[in-house]
Amino acid sequence: MRLTVILSTYNAPRRLGLVLTGYEEQKFDGFDIVVADDGSTDATGELIEEHRSRGRLSLSHVWHPDEGFRKCAILNRAIEAATGEYLVISDGDCIPRPDFLGVHARLARQGRFLSGGRCQLTRELSDSLETDDVASGRVFDPAWLARCRGLARPRDGMKLRSPSLSILLDRITPTRATWNGHNASGWRRDIVEVNGFDERLGYGGEDRELGERLSNHGVQAFQIRHRAVCFHLDHDRGYVDPAVVKRNDEIRRAVTSGSRPHWTEHGIVKAGTEATPETAMEGPAGL
Repeated sequence: MRLTVILSTYNAPRRLGLVLTGYEEQKFDGFDIVVADDGSTDATGELIEEHRSRGRLSLSHVWHPDEGFRKCAILNRAIEAATGEYLVISDGDCIPRPDFLGVHARLARQGRFLSGGRCQLTRELSDSLETDDVASGRVFDPAWLARCRGLARPRDGMKLRSPSLSILLDRITPTRATWNGHNASGWRRDIVEVNGFDERLGYGGEDRELGERLSNHGVQAFQIRHRAVCFHLDHDRGYVDPAVVKRNDEIRRAVTSGSRPHWTEHGIVKAGTEATPETAMEGPAGL
């Protein structure tokens, strides 16, 4: 099974560089990466070229002009560009632990998508973290994190325990399994069949909405928040708009009630175009 990792980013080359270093250290090697760039300046493209030149990652860069928060639109373009049959979707500010992709690949099953978690790093550590901290594996060491007080939420330490305990914690956690933009995965075919992300949505639950339509389509969420671990770099979010969050909530209520639709007219295939779900399925992945 071939994986494509899709990483969303916007004008954060330093953070993206740390994340790409994390993917260079993955124990699983059957993957490529598509960076879904929501209109960054040239610095991001230069950073991607620098990592591509190292020869350790198969990298492609999908970009559109900066016209505000259009993360869902660029994610859909990245889904179209994906070459893998299975997609792991995360953010360019989430550093994967070396076993991250291996966990997703091992637990992938037909008829389900995987719902992963994250460990929130403090702002101090997020701002001071260096490439060698990732490449050496220090940032994933619970003792090192404790010494530098690197976890913003002490309960995140539960995600760094033994694999057997992580399995148990995933079974008993009261947290609902949802599609989380920082750490989720599913079959490309399933995602195309619900027409990808709804491009009407801005920041605030836009990732969850995809998972809700997948569930309406019969694709079940499976909890792996304690097994598939990534480390989130803290930063400001100047794009948060309460009015947009409210509108997102209204769209999501329409998805989770009534006829519970699985298809959006505002996704990969647009209403009124000649494209069809079948032609979307004939993209680079060749599914």
